[in-house]
Amino acid sequence: MKIDLAYGKKGLIIEVPENQTTVIEPIYLPGLPDVNGSLVNAIRNPVGSLPLRQSVKPNDSVAISVCDITRPMPSSTVLPVLLKELGHVNRENISILVATGTHRSNNREELVNMLGEDVVNSYRVINHSAFKQDELTYVGVTSTDIPIWMNKTWMQSDVRITTGFVEPHFFAGFSGGPKMVAPGLAGFKTIMGLHSASLISNQNSTWAITEGNPIHDQIREIAVKTGVTFSIDVTINRDHQITSCYAGDLLKVHRAACDGARRNAMRSVPQLYDIVITTNSGFPLDMNLYQAVKGMSAASLVAKDGGAIICAAECSDGIPEHGEYGNMLMSRDTPGELLEMIHAWTDGHHDQWQVQIQSQLLMKNQIYLKSSYLTNDQVRSAHLKPVTDIQHTLNHLVNVKGGKDCTICVLPLGPQTIPFLKI
Repeated sequence: MKIDLAYGKKGLIIEVPENQTTVIEPIYLPGLPDVNGSLVNAIRNPVGSLPLRQSVKPNDSVAISVCDITRPMPSSTVLPVLLKELGHVNRENISILVATGTHRSNNREELVNMLGEDVVNSYRVINHSAFKQDELTYVGVTSTDIPIWMNKTWMQSDVRITTGFVEPHFFAGFSGGPKMVAPGLAGFKTIMGLHSASLISNQNSTWAITEGNPIHDQIREIAVKTGVTFSIDVTINRDHQITSCYAGDLLKVHRAACDGARRNAMRSVPQLYDIVITTNSGFPLDMNLYQAVKGMSAASLVAKDGGAIICAAECSDGIPEHGEYGNMLMSRDTPGELLEMIHAWTDGHHDQWQVQIQSQLLMKNQIYLKSSYLTNDQVRSAHLKPVTDIQHTLNHLVNVKGGKDCTICVLPLGPQTIPFLKI
């Protein structure tokens, strides 16, 4: 049986034994037949808030939060519709903030691909920086004493609008909504508070849980404190087409979008598996190894203890070079030593959360990585096993793990699918 894995922009085809393999994918929903019309209708008939044309005055300053290049958010479709609804507002009063969190800034070419050339040429577009203190302002603390530092332009604007897409997230529950504020537009101190070792290791800091998830609870609290005026969330299919859209009150919109995404993404399986093949949903999410941890995490949900995970992630942007993720991985010889180091820190370090999660996964599973851009040495330095030919590796592992008795699960879309054991 041939399976097309989401890998880079072109995909990767593998062949698996049909009678030994379970393929798990989200329910496929077609793109909306009239995307622009659906967006207009959602914006003009919002949930729990007034339409923008009624609530936003011509001289108001407006800040719009948008996803960065690592997310397949169709901003080039959503933004023109949103900006047209804000056509009565002075254009020079509108700022589009790229919610990078601690990710790198996006260059002009990337911004054009993300937002559209007309938007980039016509509006002020700002890459948020979590590290530039003069671009941040202090808002207060959360109920658990996390300091809230936020993008100054965001907080100084009269109107604050989030735009995001909702999919399962490996420790925040779901993306979109409140995450477009924090960590998206938050300062480094705030982000570190949200990604502490204790919060990351909490059993509720996981896929598809928002209520009672200590990370998402704090993210939601921060977003509410900033006073989000209006929110737009969409869901998308594997072709990056919009399948649903919601607009209005931040929390009501996000809750509705999460409910829909949860129904489509969560798929039950009858057993745990010897081998789980996963991806990181293809480009742009599989741009680097840092992001690919999400696909590994999804696979680990249904892999046996000691089982093998094969992750296909192109990693066109490398490990990446920015941040501390790569250097931190290489600073210790084993995943166990990495976990000891992270839990011993009293002060947080940039990217420690990704290293922590990856190390936790490696304590449970052997993880193999197929990448077209990372060298074998780079893969080994990340405590992973390099794969040159994914078919050869799969065939070898099948023989090692029982031949015809070996059980295989494939997640062609990686973290777009959240598999769980049916009890």
